[in-house]
Amino acid sequence: MKLLHIDSSILGDNSASRQLSRSVVEAWKAAEPSLQVTYRDLAGDAISHFSAATLVAAGTPEELRDAAQQHEAKLSAETLQEFLDADAVVLAAPMYNFTVPTQLKAWIDRVAVAGKTFRYTEAGPEGLCGNKKVILVSTAGGLHAGQPTAVGHEEFLKVFLGFIGITDLEIVRAHGLAYGDEHRAKALNAAQVQISTDLFVAA
Repeated sequence: MKLLHIDSSILGDNSASRQLSRSVVEAWKAAEPSLQVTYRDLAGDAISHFSAATLVAAGTPEELRDAAQQHEAKLSAETLQEFLDADAVVLAAPMYNFTVPTQLKAWIDRVAVAGKTFRYTEAGPEGLCGNKKVILVSTAGGLHAGQPTAVGHEEFLKVFLGFIGITDLEIVRAHGLAYGDEHRAKALNAAQVQISTDLFVAA
């Protein structure tokens, strides 16, 4: 099995989402030693945002692309192929200002490609990634799950993943991390317990 591990926090070693996503991958590898892991750090190696230059590069024949267009086209192709090749994804998504990090949104814009991860039909849109499993690591300073404030974070990610056909989704959640040391410790411990006791029991 091929696993794509995505981190997007800008906080480096101080990041709760990085800590938890790493724990998920380690637990998965322990349950399935043959797991092949590809890692992408969207903060450390940021993907440029979707732009007019991206569209121009995609619409320009390969032999006519200048250096900048070649870079854009290659970035889009490699990012998409990395996702398509994965059987499963561990997606770490901290909340920044009621939504996902801009770095993560840039990645989403590169993998949401008509004809590759979804398509439009006479009956409406159809996701093409239904064979993938995603574990979403959701972290936030406040308490947002099930609240209107989650619409641009967890709920947005659920909509996006559902749109491209992914229904095998599990969420590891640690919220309220800014509510004091005790609350933070309890939230992180509960997430770690979920990872160690629930996610890979079947394995």
